[in-house]
Amino acid sequence: MKILKWGLIGCGDIAHKRVAPALRDLPECELVAVSRARPELAESFARAFGARKWYATWEEMLGEPQIDAVYIASPPRWHAAQTVAAAEAGKNVLCEKPMAMDVAECDRMIAACRSNNVKLGIAYYRHCYPAIARIRQVIASGELGKVVVAQINAFEWFDPPPSHPRYWFVKREAGGGPMFDFGCHRIEVLLHLLGPIRQVHGLTAKAAFQREVEDTAAALFQFESGACATLAVTHASAEPRDTLDLFGTRGLIHVAALNQGQISIKSAGTTRVESHPPAPNLHQPLIEDFVKAVIDNRSPVVTGEIGRAVAEIEAKIYGPSRPG
Repeated sequence: MKILKWGLIGCGDIAHKRVAPALRDLPECELVAVSRARPELAESFARAFGARKWYATWEEMLGEPQIDAVYIASPPRWHAAQTVAAAEAGKNVLCEKPMAMDVAECDRMIAACRSNNVKLGIAYYRHCYPAIARIRQVIASGELGKVVVAQINAFEWFDPPPSHPRYWFVKREAGGGPMFDFGCHRIEVLLHLLGPIRQVHGLTAKAAFQREVEDTAAALFQFESGACATLAVTHASAEPRDTLDLFGTRGLIHVAALNQGQISIKSAGTTRVESHPPAPNLHQPLIEDFVKAVIDNRSPVVTGEIGRAVAEIEAKIYGPSRPG
């Protein structure tokens, strides 16, 4: 069995909870090395997840000849530079979302990986949810008729003090607020379910907090199919939401919590509930697919071009109000 040997750039919350465990546990993976912005913590992280080597800088780690691929789990402002450097070092790249700070950076990343003949994937892990696959099946079957409206709400309370390790999420350097951070996940879901988007209109607001990025945003989309969709995100709601609703000419689908995978399908006067939960480690199926893409020399399910499409839509949502 071929083993893909990994380097991990960035050892923050997501890397600790999901990425490093997947790279440690998947039989086709070996976590060789890590790099961390706080080098005094790099060794303890490496030892906790079985990596043999640790580096104070990502540039030094990219010189490690044993590494076949890197997972980039750093803040978005570093994604382009790190991806280009990794590609030039001959490493395949799986990069956290959002892909980059803007479309031009996405283009640089795609070009670098293509010219160096390495794979590029973006960590929109909801693409691999069994519930999303099932919804696509239902849409394709015609059971809903023609989908005419989709609605997504993604709400969470997030008002960190300056001492919080994720405080940078509310600073200009983050590239945007909740629309940029987790709204991008929902845009990718909408593209996956309903296809290309023709028109985009967006609003961003500091509805509750005075910070450098928005705390609330909404977008209206029209798809090439003619369907319309709304996406609302906020850091300022006391009541959390992770909903997805699809309304068709013959029926509807309601998902009360996308991360749980229970879907309600109503058509022909009947309603049924199906359960399609995601993997316990939400990142693992996407990482597993990327490993197989490298080994089998095929494209990953979430390519750089998909990441670029999301970035292009977000640029239209923010317009001139884009932070930075």
